[in-house]
Amino acid sequence: MLWELRGGILHLRPHSVVPKAPLAVAPKTPAVAVLTPRPVVVPKASPVVDPTPPPASSSSPAPVKLGTAGTFAVLTKTGITDVFASTIRGDVGASPITGAAIGLTCPEVTGTIYTVNAAGPLPCRLTDAPRLTTAVRDEEAAYTDAAGRTNPSVVDLGAGQIGGRTLAPGLYKWTTGVSISNNVTLTGGPNDVWIFQVGGPLTQAAASRVTLTGGALAKNVFWQTAGAVDIGATAHFEGTILSQTMIAMKTGASVNGRLLAQTAVTLQKNVVTNVR
Repeated sequence: MLWELRGGILHLRPHSVVPKAPLAVAPKTPAVAVLTPRPVVVPKASPVVDPTPPPASSSSPAPVKLGTAGTFAVLTKTGITDVFASTIRGDVGASPITGAAIGLTCPEVTGTIYTVNAAGPLPCRLTDAPRLTTAVRDEEAAYTDAAGRTNPSVVDLGAGQIGGRTLAPGLYKWTTGVSISNNVTLTGGPNDVWIFQVGGPLTQAAASRVTLTGGALAKNVFWQTAGAVDIGATAHFEGTILSQTMIAMKTGASVNGRLLAQTAVTLQKNVVTNVR
């Protein structure tokens, strides 16, 4: 405050008050909700499943006992014809037909060619009629064993058409023939067994394959057929064939297993490898 003299008397004069400017207040910004987009979850595609898969068997059947027939890659009762050159890894034999009915040559066979008499491929053939008699008897017993198994896991799967399927271990039965039009997979472990009872012929298309996965072994796969067997050109087959009639291999086809026929076997530049 200031003092001022007026009429000889001091008077108190207040300071001039300069009004303060109001504080500038920033206008309020309206609240804006910030939305964080959720990640888009793309559902995983479900695997494609065979709409009619065969049921898995509760346990594998016991393997078929082959006896002395098990050493043979090719064993017949009425002979073997061959278009040179085939490769046979395992023993070969024919009985009771004469050894002259075995059309293989010695260089084609890694094993022994058994004959019932002195006829047959030289110089490698070995005459042993008693051994062949026993082997054929064991072959027939094995066929009877496989055909007589009961309580199949699956009956008449695919009406006999099994191309494109994956088959679990077990006993399979068809009242008619079986056709393998394209690749078939047998999946299981090294102790699992497959027995296929075929009431008619067994036919495999050219260039198709029977494949084993999961450790499955060809020695545990048995195909018992009441009719003739026809393996197409360049096709590949796995397992022992127990045929009541003939087995015909077309050009370039191969088998890991055995050809055990109660009539004839015909070969055309094939590879047959016995498995034990």
